Amino acid sequence: MNQSVLFVAFHYPPIQMSSGVHRTVAFSRHLADNGWDVSVLTVNTSTYDNVNKIADQLIPQGVQVVRARCFDAARDLSIKGRYLSWLAQPDRWQSWIPFAVWRGWRHCRQRNCKVIVSTYPIATSHIIGYFLHKLTGKPWVADLRDPMLQTDYPSDPLRRRFFGWIEQKIVRHASFAVLTSPGAIELYKQRYPEQPAGFWQLIANGFDENVFSGLTTTNTNQARQQYTLLHSGTIYPEERNPEHLFQALRQLWENHPDIAKRLKIRLRATGHDTLFLTMIKAYQLEDTVELAPSLDYRAAAAEMLNADALLLLQAASCNYQTPAKAYEYIRAKRPVLLLAPTDSDTYSLMIANGVTLQADLDNSQQIVAALIELVRKLDQQDFTFLSDEHIAEYSRGFGAEHLTQILLRLLPTSSV
Repeated sequence: MNQSVLFVAFHYPPIQMSSGVHRTVAFSRHLADNGWDVSVLTVNTSTYDNVNKIADQLIPQGVQVVRARCFDAARDLSIKGRYLSWLAQPDRWQSWIPFAVWRGWRHCRQRNCKVIVSTYPIATSHIIGYFLHKLTGKPWVADLRDPMLQTDYPSDPLRRRFFGWIEQKIVRHASFAVLTSPGAIELYKQRYPEQPAGFWQLIANGFDENVFSGLTTTNTNQARQQYTLLHSGTIYPEERNPEHLFQALRQLWENHPDIAKRLKIRLRATGHDTLFLTMIKAYQLEDTVELAPSLDYRAAAAEMLNADALLLLQAASCNYQTPAKAYEYIRAKRPVLLLAPTDSDTYSLMIANGVTLQADLDNSQQIVAALIELVRKLDQQDFTFLSDEHIAEYSRGFGAEHLTQILLRLLPTSSV
C-alpha cells in the first residue's frame, strides 16, 4: 500500500510565526501517524527572519522535510531597500519556484508521491503545486485557506492579475480546493458557478492539541482589581487595525476612569510595534496598553490559558476568513472580546462559544460598551465554557481526518 503525499508549504518549522504554521504541521503529523509516507517541500531555514529551536521540535516524526533555496526580494535582492517590483510577484519569495519545482519533481520520482497538496498564504506555493502536478501527472489539492481575491485585496493591480491567474489554474487543474470558512466557500461557488459543489471543501482552521498538551492554568477565575486582556499574535494594520480600540480606551479613561484603571491590554508579538507605539502615545495609553515580544508556541499557549480574557480583531474586509487564533482561544477556555462585524464568519464561530462579547472593530462607542460589560462579567465570573468533547471538534486533528478522506479519494485503486 503506497499512500504518499507531498505538501508544498512555505511556512514550516523552525519558523517562528503566527499559529497558521500549525495547519500544515497538524496535517502532516496526522497522515504520518496513520501510515502515510509524508514529505514537506519548503524553503531553506535561512529564508526565515525568525526561527526557533523549540519550533523545530514540532516537526512530526516520520515526516521528511525537503528544503529548496529561496531568496526574499526585500531582504536579499534589494539595493538600499529598493528592488524591482516583478521580483515580488506574486510575492517576495517567487525565486523559490525553480528550485522547489526541481527538488519537488526529483523527490516525487524517488518517493513515488501519489498526491500533491499546496497551501497558502504564500501564493508561490500554489504555482509550485501546479507545476509539479503538470510535470508528474499526480492529482493536486490546493489548500487555499482564505480567498485569494477579494473586493479590495490585493490592491496592487499587477498582483491581482497574478492572483487571478493562480485561481484559474486551481479551478482548471486541481482536484479539490480547500477553504477554512463557510463564507469563503459561498464566495467561490458564486465566482465559479460552473464548478461542481464538491470541488470546494471546508476544513476549518483549528487548534493544535500538541501545543496545549500538558499545560495548566493558574488562573483562579476570581474577581480581581485589574484584568489583563491579551491579544496573541500579529496585528495587521489594515485587517486588524486597533486604532478604534485605542480611541475607546481613551474615552473610557475620560468618562469611566473607575473601569479604565482596571484594564490592562497586552498586545503580544504584533509584528508592527513601532506603528502601534505611535498610536498608544497619541492616545496617552502607555500605562494601559503593553506591547510585548514574541514567545515560542508553548509559552504563547500558556499565556492564553492564564489571561483573564482574550482579544480578537477582524475587519469587515475579512468577513470570509476565520483566523486560527479564534480556535486557540476556544481551546484556552477564556472569555473573549471580539471586535468584528456580526455578519462575519468569525462572529458566527465565536458567538457559539458562549463566552464572547462583540463590538465592531471600527466603532469606538460599541467597544467602550463592550469593555464595560466585560469587566462586569469578569467581576461576576459569569461564563460557561464549552465541554472538552465539544472543543475537541475544533482541533486540527479533526480537520486532518477530513483531509485524509479527500486524499484517499485521489489515490489509485491499487494504492488504497
